[in-house]
Amino acid sequence: MPRNPPSRDVQRERRAWIREKEHWRHERHVERGYRIKWGYVGIAYFVEAMVIGASLWGAWLFAGYYSDGDERAFYFMLLAPLVYAAVELCRVPLGILARTQRSYLVRSLAIIGIIFAAGVTTKSVSQLGEMMFHPRLMDAAKAKTALKDAQADRASIDTRIAAADARVAQYTTELDQIEKRAADNASQLAGLPAQRCERISGTNSRGQRYSNLKCVTDPRTATLNASVAKAGTDRALVVKSLEDARKARAELDRGAADRKVADAEQIYRNSVNRSQLHSFTAMVYGVDPIEVTDAQVHAFLRIFVFVPALCAAFASTILALCSVSVRKTFMDEDDLGATVDPAATPYMLDSITDAIREEMGLQQPKPAAREAAASGAVIPMDRRPAQSAPIPVPASAGAGA
Repeated sequence: MPRNPPSRDVQRERRAWIREKEHWRHERHVERGYRIKWGYVGIAYFVEAMVIGASLWGAWLFAGYYSDGDERAFYFMLLAPLVYAAVELCRVPLGILARTQRSYLVRSLAIIGIIFAAGVTTKSVSQLGEMMFHPRLMDAAKAKTALKDAQADRASIDTRIAAADARVAQYTTELDQIEKRAADNASQLAGLPAQRCERISGTNSRGQRYSNLKCVTDPRTATLNASVAKAGTDRALVVKSLEDARKARAELDRGAADRKVADAEQIYRNSVNRSQLHSFTAMVYGVDPIEVTDAQVHAFLRIFVFVPALCAAFASTILALCSVSVRKTFMDEDDLGATVDPAATPYMLDSITDAIREEMGLQQPKPAAREAAASGAVIPMDRRPAQSAPIPVPASAGAGA
């Protein structure tokens, strides 16, 4: 399809409109005394929106995690973050006010408001930073607790082995004593005389004769029989206690305790390696990540949490401050469009020439020269004498010669 060339009149009108628009903007900036770069302000508001959104989302997750299912407590925990978000939204306008206001009192109040709002932002962002490191720190803490328990168990294994050996020896001694007592009772019972039986005969009250067999037992037999029975009962109890003591002693294995400590240490090392905070702390202090202390980790945690929080708090505000360019000279004549009228040029040159003559001690020019200067004639600045022009020679004279 044939394309028609653009109309030059339309292009001229568009260029004229653009120049008029730019001139109007320039005049408005001159009248205000400052200029705002709205692109930078938009970026500042975008950063502020990201900070506010992340803070509110983190507060929502925090409330859901720590409210323990209580709906009322959940919404109570969200009230303060909403107020914090409203305060954070004031930082960018306060930054613009601190640059555009002419009153020093208003500027001071705006700066104080920026500091207060930055403190609120620091709190919100630092909470997000702590929540970022919290799961890995908790895993490392649990693994470290398990490692300490295993080390304490290994440290006390010798004491518990000695106590178990003492119990086994005690029950063994008691069993030996019971066996010896039972054997003594049995030997004494065997050494007693046998039962004696004799026939007794006589006449009863009725005058009838009787004849009975009467057996007599040693009185020590009953006592010895009771001792033998008690020794059997005691022996059964001691044997059961001895078996339990030997079983408990068998469970106390020093090698098993060492293996448990090694496994716990490996789990703790894996947890520490997954923790970026432990790795950076170990790098700073020049130690193994598993050897860093809780004090060192929390000291480095303050750096990792509060420094980025401060940077996030002041980043958008600094961008808002830099988006305003204040004019150094508000009453600059060039900015106000004041130009020198060409009609006034001779008078300016006349005054400059008079000043130069007075400084050099020269005489004032004649009134004719003043009138020439007033009429706009150029005042020659080169005062050297003009060279005489050569006299033209007629052609006929040259031919006659």
